[in-house]
Amino acid sequence: MRTLATIAFSASGALLLAALLPQGAWSLFLAAGLLLLGGLSLWLLKEKQRLRIYAALIAFSAAAGLLYSAGYQRVLVAPVLSRCGEDAVLTVQVADYPQARENGWRVTVRPDGWRVNACLYTVTEDAGQLEPGQRITCTVHIQDASTIGGDEVTTFTARGVFALLYDREEGFSVEEGQAGSLRYFPLRLRQAILEKIPAVWQNRRTAGLLRAELLGDKSGLTDAEQNQVSEVGLSHLFAVSGLHCAFLVSLLALLIPAGRRRLLAGCSIPILLVYMVAVGLTPSVVRACIMLIFLLLAPLFRRATDPLTSLSAALLVILLGNPYAAASVSLQLSFGATLGLLVVSPRLQAAFSRRCRGQKPAVRKAWLFLGANLSATLGAMVFTTPLTAYYFGLLTPLSPLSNLLAVPLAGWSFMAAFLTLPVGFLYLPAAQVLGLLARGLTEAFWWLVRLMLRLPGHVLYLSNPYLVYWLGLVYLMGLVCVLSRQRRRKYALALALSVVTLLAAVGLHTSGFHAGPLTAVAVDVGQGESVVLSSGGHTMVVDCGSSNSYKQPARQVLAQLSTMGVQRLDAVAVTHYHADHTNGLYELMERLEVGTVYLPDIEDEYGVRERLAALAQERGCRVIWVREQTDIPLGECSVTVYPPVGQGDLNEQGLSFLCSTGDFDLLITGDMAASTEEALAQTYPLPDVEVLLVSHHGSKYSSSRAFLESIRPETAIISVGDNTYGHPTPAAMARLTAVGAALYRTDEEGSVTVRVG
Repeated sequence: MRTLATIAFSASGALLLAALLPQGAWSLFLAAGLLLLGGLSLWLLKEKQRLRIYAALIAFSAAAGLLYSAGYQRVLVAPVLSRCGEDAVLTVQVADYPQARENGWRVTVRPDGWRVNACLYTVTEDAGQLEPGQRITCTVHIQDASTIGGDEVTTFTARGVFALLYDREEGFSVEEGQAGSLRYFPLRLRQAILEKIPAVWQNRRTAGLLRAELLGDKSGLTDAEQNQVSEVGLSHLFAVSGLHCAFLVSLLALLIPAGRRRLLAGCSIPILLVYMVAVGLTPSVVRACIMLIFLLLAPLFRRATDPLTSLSAALLVILLGNPYAAASVSLQLSFGATLGLLVVSPRLQAAFSRRCRGQKPAVRKAWLFLGANLSATLGAMVFTTPLTAYYFGLLTPLSPLSNLLAVPLAGWSFMAAFLTLPVGFLYLPAAQVLGLLARGLTEAFWWLVRLMLRLPGHVLYLSNPYLVYWLGLVYLMGLVCVLSRQRRRKYALALALSVVTLLAAVGLHTSGFHAGPLTAVAVDVGQGESVVLSSGGHTMVVDCGSSNSYKQPARQVLAQLSTMGVQRLDAVAVTHYHADHTNGLYELMERLEVGTVYLPDIEDEYGVRERLAALAQERGCRVIWVREQTDIPLGECSVTVYPPVGQGDLNEQGLSFLCSTGDFDLLITGDMAASTEEALAQTYPLPDVEVLLVSHHGSKYSSSRAFLESIRPETAIISVGDNTYGHPTPAAMARLTAVGAALYRTDEEGSVTVRVG
């Protein structure tokens, strides 16, 4: 009987439930009910000894998990939350190296008297020189880390951070504290490796990939590169987990003579523990290290290994350390993948083995190798695919193929880099020569990623609602196959039906975007703007940017284009050069072929004009500087571009776009103020418009009554997200409704689609 597994899974399940559901007295009542149920099972099931013990263990363990979670919240978290909203002078101990932010630094700290961590945000320049163990005293504003901008988030609490500290004054006092303590050696080692990798591999893409592979640090990779890897189903290579720990142990096994189990365990366990701390004690690496340590120790104590027991014990250890880690996407994906590897993969591998009976030895070995890799990938996908779809809104159908080809490359580059780095600390030129092998492997990896990106259907976004139903159908068919006693061809039939229904789901949704003369989509990019115009097989994007970095505007637009079946853009256009309208264009233009780029011919103090022009030239795009009224043919419609009509900052010197087909007109005015909008209407004969992309995200200084009455919009779309400006303002929305416009907001409705015809 797996007693430990039963206890651990029951307690962990209760901890998961308590962390994912709202806090309240319900957990105590449920715990009391479980204790009563456990007692009743011991009393009523005397004749069924096995069932009696199992029922009692499950009930008591689950009750213990609920009580532990309630105690953790009351004793450790509640005192911190009680101080949220106040300003205070705190002395804190630095717990990790600072991370650079757009406007300053973020540092994980442990305030004196607290039992949980916090994140300190500061603009102090010296913050970049802080080291773990140092103590600083500063005046801060304390904010609850579980709620940002009125939205509930789990990013911080899942990793044990329960408060955000905003430095109120520039500058703070620093004490050395425990900066040189052995306790922080793994962090110092990690920082030294992070700094050494770019010195050994001076190619940015190689260094960025190796930093991500070895230590899970993705700061050396651009958002575009991270998105590319994610879209081909390889993002798990950048989240340090069981795969990376297995690479490390495999490397040690190659260096240690065969059969020396004690020596292998004695070397591997301390290295795994240091590695676990060095990469940041993420749930995935903690789980992997605990399981591997159990695996290494079991033979030494002459005990059989039980992976499910090890998995449950690892989960319990993590949740006891921080019950809120249950909300970690990394933890859920890691445990889901491992569970699939333990439960599903062996059955798939057995099926592959049966297929190769009687084959020649060479064929049999190749088939078994292929079967082992595919079984591992498919097994891991069984439980992670729904999670990936839920959290990231995408599916990667080609993931088995990409993993089959990429995982060996990642493994060999990991081990080559691990062997090269010690040489780098001793003699850098020698390491740079030895590092050529790892560089070659990383270049092969990036080549493979680019190849997979060219394949149709490499990624499917759940902005297509039919894919949700398709995914449910696939899992239903899988369940029927497992429960069915029919052995012949059931899996082949299920696979064929899955492929046919997938093609139907994609085709049905794509065809809807091309049914009429025009489809216009105001993509939800947060506090920014991006509009997709599609007509007669031709597509144009106007703006692509956001001030909400978590939105990743290019990814949002690429997802929309993918859903529409668009592989090439006829044109990209920019209203003006502010970042919330342009910062996603770089990735967009790198990922897709673009015919022509339309840019306003105005001065730009931010350098966006030059960057976009240079990128367009590099990508072979035609650049048109708009100085006068310009007509752009787009399938069955035409787009009229109006040159700047205002004076002042970039907002007032932007371009305007009128998209027309038949009696339908759609107007885009960027971030113009009311005076510039009125000048536009006076300078050019604007028609009554059916759809208006509201200027400046619904600012009170835009969309004047005079301008709105001149164009009489029937529908008004406000592209807006989380902001501190109060957009959209009540005054602007009142003026829009006063002229009879129906209002749609991307922060409430998501992407807004308009179809003509």
